[in-house]
Amino acid sequence: MRRTTHPAGSIHTFTVDSAALAGNRLGDPTTRRVDVYVPHGHDGKDLPLLVDLVGFTAGGPAHTNWKNFGENVPERLDRLIGESRMPPVAVAFPDCFSRLGGNQYVNSPVLGNYEDFLIDEMLPAVETRFGCGGMGKRGVFGKSSGGFGAHIHAMRHPDIWSAAASHSGDAGFENLYIPEFPGTLRALAKSGNSIEQWLTAFEAKDKFDGKDTLVLMILAQAASFDPDPSPETFLGLRLPVTLDTCELIAERWANWLAWDPARMVETHADAIGRMKAFYFDCGTEDQYNILYGSRRIHKTLDAKGIAHRYEEFPDNHSGVDYRMDISLPYLANALSA
Repeated sequence: MRRTTHPAGSIHTFTVDSAALAGNRLGDPTTRRVDVYVPHGHDGKDLPLLVDLVGFTAGGPAHTNWKNFGENVPERLDRLIGESRMPPVAVAFPDCFSRLGGNQYVNSPVLGNYEDFLIDEMLPAVETRFGCGGMGKRGVFGKSSGGFGAHIHAMRHPDIWSAAASHSGDAGFENLYIPEFPGTLRALAKSGNSIEQWLTAFEAKDKFDGKDTLVLMILAQAASFDPDPSPETFLGLRLPVTLDTCELIAERWANWLAWDPARMVETHADAIGRMKAFYFDCGTEDQYNILYGSRRIHKTLDAKGIAHRYEEFPDNHSGVDYRMDISLPYLANALSA
């Protein structure tokens, strides 16, 4: 547990009315809150800008809220900047929470076009207000689903982001998602194998548990990686497995795999090579088996001679915010150089 005695930065809150999210099939709101951290003694002007993509079941403002037995992200930044471990940066915390509990930060007709929202709407709104960021001075970071977002944005948009950091970011889909499909089907079977009935019952609950969260996670990934465009499908949601025998449906699963960073890096490594800094890590006890996909990314980048920094640490997938003590200075120093 750490508490800083360094002067606190300021948190500014505003909203973005998004056209990119209009028409999402979940009916989620298109007006989105964005919190922005500005370090003590600064107004934001000319500072590098980092964007925090939070993990599943959270929204950006969760990282600016009070946190028990530890630091929230602004308090962590106060300490790291106050101890001269990193130069001052502005940090944006966009709310990308969804009805399905989370986001993979890519475009989807089900969830909404969050890739476009982040790049075409949120970034200009923050940079115009605070005079921060701009070409060569933008970085993106996140954990879990947010780490996946950092991977994907680095590979797809090196013209926008100049640095990226992924903590335990989704990768190696065979090991990550296939083990979760049987439990998802068992849950749906109790609702007549109907996603609509299951989600309706879930939303009517006074209390839900971790098993519900895992089903939501699979539905959110389905909405991100393989949405069904047909209007008769409930919210555009479909699974890549047969409901009775849990066998992979080849064409559906191929759509999922096309988004796997462990595969994408084989054709997008050069994009990472254009960045000023690319950092990722994973716990050796990660309960979602992301370690193996992370190692594949590392091996591919090594084989292609692409500069990056990869670390493993003795922990699991949960409660690893302390790893930001490594990634945030790494990104800030690269963007300030």
